[in-house]
Amino acid sequence: HFCFAVNQSMHLLTNVKLSSLSEPSELLYTEVRATMLTQGADADQEPTRPTWSRQIEFTLAGIGCAVGLGNVWRFPYLCYRSGGGAFLVPYLLMLVVLGIPLLYMELTVGQYTRRGPVLALATVCPLLKGVGIASVAISFIMCTYYNVVITWALYYLFSSFQAPLPWQNCNNTWNTPNCTNHATNSSYSSTASQEFFKYKMLEQTSGVEDTGVLRWDLFLILILAWILIYFCIFKGVKSTGKVVYFTALFPYVILIALLINNAQLPGALEGIKFFIVPVWDELLSVEVWVNAAAQIFNSIGIGFGSLMAMSSYNDFNNNILNHSHLSLRRIACTVINGALTSYMSYYTGPGLVYVVYPQAFANMPVAQLWAVLFFFMLLCLGLDSEFAMVEVMVTSLMDQFYKDVIHIFKKKELFVLAVCFVACLFGIPCVMQVGIYVFQLLDHYTAIVSIMFLAFFEVMAVCWIYGVKRLSANLEEMNGNKANIFFRLCWLIVAPVLITVILIFSIIQFKPARYGKYVFPPWAQGVGWIIALASIIWIPLGAIHTLWVLPGSIMEVMYISCSYTLYCQKYSLTHQNHSRSSNHFHGHKCIQSHT
Repeated sequence: HFCFAVNQSMHLLTNVKLSSLSEPSELLYTEVRATMLTQGADADQEPTRPTWSRQIEFTLAGIGCAVGLGNVWRFPYLCYRSGGGAFLVPYLLMLVVLGIPLLYMELTVGQYTRRGPVLALATVCPLLKGVGIASVAISFIMCTYYNVVITWALYYLFSSFQAPLPWQNCNNTWNTPNCTNHATNSSYSSTASQEFFKYKMLEQTSGVEDTGVLRWDLFLILILAWILIYFCIFKGVKSTGKVVYFTALFPYVILIALLINNAQLPGALEGIKFFIVPVWDELLSVEVWVNAAAQIFNSIGIGFGSLMAMSSYNDFNNNILNHSHLSLRRIACTVINGALTSYMSYYTGPGLVYVVYPQAFANMPVAQLWAVLFFFMLLCLGLDSEFAMVEVMVTSLMDQFYKDVIHIFKKKELFVLAVCFVACLFGIPCVMQVGIYVFQLLDHYTAIVSIMFLAFFEVMAVCWIYGVKRLSANLEEMNGNKANIFFRLCWLIVAPVLITVILIFSIIQFKPARYGKYVFPPWAQGVGWIIALASIIWIPLGAIHTLWVLPGSIMEVMYISCSYTLYCQKYSLTHQNHSRSSNHFHGHKCIQSHT
């Protein structure tokens, strides 16, 4: 099984002509082949890859993470800050020229290789195989602190069964003399919902310097959240595919109900009007366009690896173009959510959903009912996003170390349990009294800083090194049709240029992390950069590893690791008289050697 082992080991599958380098010798190609066969020995042990029972399950899984909790509080704030309805112009334009093409690209790579982001991107460009590892690292970091948001949703959900609601008045033991039952413009007062979030649930310390103690009730709820996630994903796509029928659709029923109800709240119509009526002058700001493009990445999930992981469970001949509308559904859901929450869009961060909304519910008839429905909706949204992030880790590790995983854990279900357990342990700092500061630090340096670097190198690996021509040929092999000229132009020129511009402006406009008026001290900012580097560092490390393990000089190895198709063609021509049998693994033809 030469071809199978080759494709799963060193993944040398690109076709870039490096005219400045001399072509390596035949002996070096033979040595590389031996290295690849040795390192790819375990790949044959993997059984047939499971697939989604129905394509609607894949679609729902994608839609489910479209309106993640991050979008619930980020998109309305961006609209408020960027000209209201005018923000939709760059947002929709970036969707067409950046979002949909890159979604199409990631789905193609995942489905064609039938592997998670690590092996899929290593197959595309072995020199940048660290991009796939970085995706897993980011997913791991994010799922550890993201599940804390689900923990908060469960805490509020349980508290919503009390009458009156614990954030409805200031007559509680945790309230301060500055507490008021209604929002005011005074900087010295705080609402009952603010004090419930800060003093009751979080028991928040004064800063990151004061760690405080473990919040045992939050810790137990964190364990409960991971138990819920485990039983939803422990069977892989077979169990997740059934759960998303509810978790992906139920939130939109609640969103529609909230739209009808919120329209009756004071200030709601003014907020919705601002969301619709544009301020065209804002379009002259470069920052608005950069924010729109960055939000597209967050809305669709480009660079996180979840799209590749989920599409790797599609049938090989599935028509991917039919799923490109997934991004339209994702964006439509995000825009609808923005309209629903626009009247309070001057808030951002967790405070929007855990301070402002509870405050609004406290003044509604049947407040307990609305609170229960809303926080159960947040639970569903959080679970959908968490499914995708955990699946990236499980899929990638199973692809890379299947034989070792089965040897140690015996069953995949036990391995998934171990992944959830480790992630739960890393989430403990977020359920301490200092947890809100840890959460803000992780979110700022992971979701904002790391993802743009990752997206840049991913597009460079797939669109430029692997090549648009080969990516289009992969599509033709799966579906019978090549990518049209629009997608090829976006992959080759538009997407790389836009991402480069976004990355540059993100660096120029970067602001240190802060939580409200609290500015993190320099040492905490340093920790944040270390967290960011914990994922980004895998990109150069992966390149160094490729240059180290392959025989030959650095220039020769760089040539081979960016031009595997040349090697396959050369090997086939050299050995065509030795064998008439061939193996075919997803379109990569290699002659099977009997020597």
